[in-house]
Amino acid sequence: MRAVCRKEDVKVIEVSELTKRYGKNVAVDHLSFRVKKGQIYGFLGPNGAGKTTTMNMMTGYLAPEEGKVVINGHDISEEPVAARKCIGYLPEIPPLYLDMTPFEYLQFAAELKGVPKEKRTKEIERVMEQTQIQDMQERLIRHLSKGYRQRVGLAQALLGDPEVLILDEPMVGLDPKQIIEIRELIHSLGKKHTVILSSHILSEIASVCDHVLIISHGKLAASDTPENLSHYMKNSDMMELQIRGSREACERAKELLKKVKGLEIRTPAASLEDVFLELTSSDRTGTEDTEEETEIEEETADMEEEGREHEGDL
Repeated sequence: MRAVCRKEDVKVIEVSELTKRYGKNVAVDHLSFRVKKGQIYGFLGPNGAGKTTTMNMMTGYLAPEEGKVVINGHDISEEPVAARKCIGYLPEIPPLYLDMTPFEYLQFAAELKGVPKEKRTKEIERVMEQTQIQDMQERLIRHLSKGYRQRVGLAQALLGDPEVLILDEPMVGLDPKQIIEIRELIHSLGKKHTVILSSHILSEIASVCDHVLIISHGKLAASDTPENLSHYMKNSDMMELQIRGSREACERAKELLKKVKGLEIRTPAASLEDVFLELTSSDRTGTEDTEEETEIEEETADMEEEGREHEGDL
């Protein structure tokens, strides 16, 4: 009887006891985790936690002092060429040549990656369509926006159709519109590739990723789905409660909560979201008139009526 292995159970990356030191500083400390096929993984951690160092070791750009990384069955240290063929890598700062056009740059990258000459043009057209940069292919990269430069970097990572995409801070420095565009692009890439991305934007990780890895001081602190991690603090003795509504309703709620013994109440400053909701609420958009506005409208209507009566007398 043959066992059936489901797609989501296949491990495409296995990191075992990975360690890297810089002098006395341990950047990555015996880190171990597995990445399943066909999922989007978020790699979270504060600055200096070891995220970029780990990604550089996973892609073969940096040799570990201890431990190993296996990509699709290939040890990155023992079979670097075979392992790297399975990986598309976008560093935090994409290695772009600003005096090239996207098409020229992708031709150069395709040659470095060993894409056969007769297939290069078709492969470049495929990744440009996938990242939606066809209209920019003849412009110099130096004249492209940050968002389009990220797309060019992603197109480079997609050359050769690798099994795994490793993206280091792909949304850093982008404006809100560009973040949405790159998020949607990563969503679409996740349908065909296994994606690992690091980010400081927690909301983006939660909205894009199927699984989250949290690293702290070079060690794995947590590994789970965003939903399960959200319940991590359930047994804590602290709970945050947000009250939204009119000022009067909020004040009444606060007075009621003050009656609860041992409860500490803090009133934070209004967030940008609160200000936006306040300024765009129905009583400010003309759907509900104030008494003063109603009086003005009634007076205007009376004056117009009197004007029409005088015209009839003439």
